[in-house]
Amino acid sequence: MKSVPKPHRCQKIRCLWCFMKNISRYITDIKPLPPNIKDRLIKIMSVQGQITDSNISEILHPEVQTLDLRSCDISDTALLHLCNCRKLKKLILNSSKENRISITSKGIKAVASSCSYLHEASLKRCCNLTDEGVLALALNCRLLKIIDLGGCFGITDVSLQALGENCPFLQCVDFSATQVSDSGVVALVSGPCAKKLEIIREKSWSN
Repeated sequence: MKSVPKPHRCQKIRCLWCFMKNISRYITDIKPLPPNIKDRLIKIMSVQGQITDSNISEILHPEVQTLDLRSCDISDTALLHLCNCRKLKKLILNSSKENRISITSKGIKAVASSCSYLHEASLKRCCNLTDEGVLALALNCRLLKIIDLGGCFGITDVSLQALGENCPFLQCVDFSATQVSDSGVVALVSGPCAKKLEIIREKSWSN
């Protein structure tokens, strides 16, 4: 008997893209897929902005390590589904253009309580985030290396003090366009993270 040839990598990718065009029809079929296939779907859906509050539970799996939702219209509801993603290391919720009002400290606290291995949290322009959310990250995600709080208007010196005291591996902090003062900066660089800290962004941006 002749062996059936394995599909070429390009064919696999093409199949995934075709699947994505009709994702709403097949969303319930995604959940049982193996993690390696789901990871590819997550990347494609992220780029296309197709991950939502209603379908994120179907595509997530416990082995997820990176989740880029910057192009997706999600809220705290979606973040509550990350409770099983305990290996998550990188979470990007940045909004590059308009403020993201649907993400608050409630969602970030949920992430912090479950994702203790988080290394990077990019929260730029999540304008409804407050010190309460950052405090949860600082206390529960002590492996944090990068955190972007630019444009999070509710962030004050309290957040930087908590990060400085609890995140010794912190390397990059962006707190531009927040309420942070010189006191907050001093608190940040006075903590154990001072040895690792490489980049601090505190100037306002306009774009």
